[in-house]
Amino acid sequence: MSASTAPLDRTSLPDAAGHFGRYGGVYVPETLMTALQELEQAYLRAREDPAFREELRHHLKEFAGRPTELCLASRLTEHVGGAKIYLKREDLLHTGAHKINNALAQALLAKRMGKKRIIAETGAGQHGVATAAACAKFGLECVVYMGAHDMERQALNVFRMRLMGAEVRGVEAGQKTLKEAINEAMRDWVTNVRSTHYILGTAYGSHPYPMMVRDFHRVIGQEAREQMLAREGRLPDELVACVGGGSNAIGLFFDFLEEPGIRMFGVEAGGHGIQRGEHAARFAGGRLGVLQGCKTFILQDADGQIELTHSVSAGLDYAAVGPEHAFYRDRGRIEFAYATDDEVLETFQLCSRLEGIIPALESTHALVHGIKRARELAPDKIVLINLSGRGDKDVQQVQKLLTAQNGS
Repeated sequence: MSASTAPLDRTSLPDAAGHFGRYGGVYVPETLMTALQELEQAYLRAREDPAFREELRHHLKEFAGRPTELCLASRLTEHVGGAKIYLKREDLLHTGAHKINNALAQALLAKRMGKKRIIAETGAGQHGVATAAACAKFGLECVVYMGAHDMERQALNVFRMRLMGAEVRGVEAGQKTLKEAINEAMRDWVTNVRSTHYILGTAYGSHPYPMMVRDFHRVIGQEAREQMLAREGRLPDELVACVGGGSNAIGLFFDFLEEPGIRMFGVEAGGHGIQRGEHAARFAGGRLGVLQGCKTFILQDADGQIELTHSVSAGLDYAAVGPEHAFYRDRGRIEFAYATDDEVLETFQLCSRLEGIIPALESTHALVHGIKRARELAPDKIVLINLSGRGDKDVQQVQKLLTAQNGS
């Protein structure tokens, strides 16, 4: 990793072609070029329209439950014996995770574009649930693609989506996880592009999605900044968030990027350890490539074949990372770490026991590293961890894993 000494101007990214330095861009079939251009133009108009901003603000408050609280994890802090640990409580949002920010916003955008059919992909199911909820609210047809393996480990979320009127289509190809779900969603979009909008669930894919999803999640960092100043009279020393595609993380980080005194950590899925096919830590084992519309860091072999991935968390079990994260990593502005499945299961129980908060397995990756950082810092320092989702969806899976571990 080589850190750039050039001044950071976060507002200049991406460029007009959707690039974050050498990352990002548009790599799609010709059939989708017009749709992406239409989407970019519609988004740029909506972004400058006070009526759109106010309508979105209204729904985020009334329907989703924003602003979310900033919570001092006092017992975790005492247990660690180092820096103060604060949690940004995105888990308190309607449907259980930060995903509702983006789903509501894109559903409103689809309505403005006259699109009445929505498709989405989902891994852990939280984006699918958020999309189903937004479509139910606005009266839009909803189809969600989900890998068959993820449907088994997130059966509760499958039922929630169907309860809200969404059609959930299982994907049996490949590893039957998030990558395959995205493939099927993109095939659907190519076929039905005139009538359909694809609500992509993370800060990934072809331009304008990484920019657009980032902007819809900036509310996380904007709130956290204001709340921290009100609570402590200063900004935190470190920020920590889990990174699959990276939407919750860039949402938290973006409004702090030009604060040089604040360190930022994105935490990937270490799975069983950094061996081929056993993890989803792109920066620990990946290389530059193109996958599903985007140039970024990807887990792939020397011939460009996508490697198998693994994570206890379905939402982080993906072979590529958002292009903006790759750009800031190259500059040394965002640092990346990983948490293993065993560390996640231990910390899942620790947070539940000490704070009465059951975190999503995805979010627990951030907790693992945030606790490590807090231990290394003095008590007058502050670590802010984005608790991107709640763990209701994961309780049965964790119960099975712990039962297997204990041999009973």
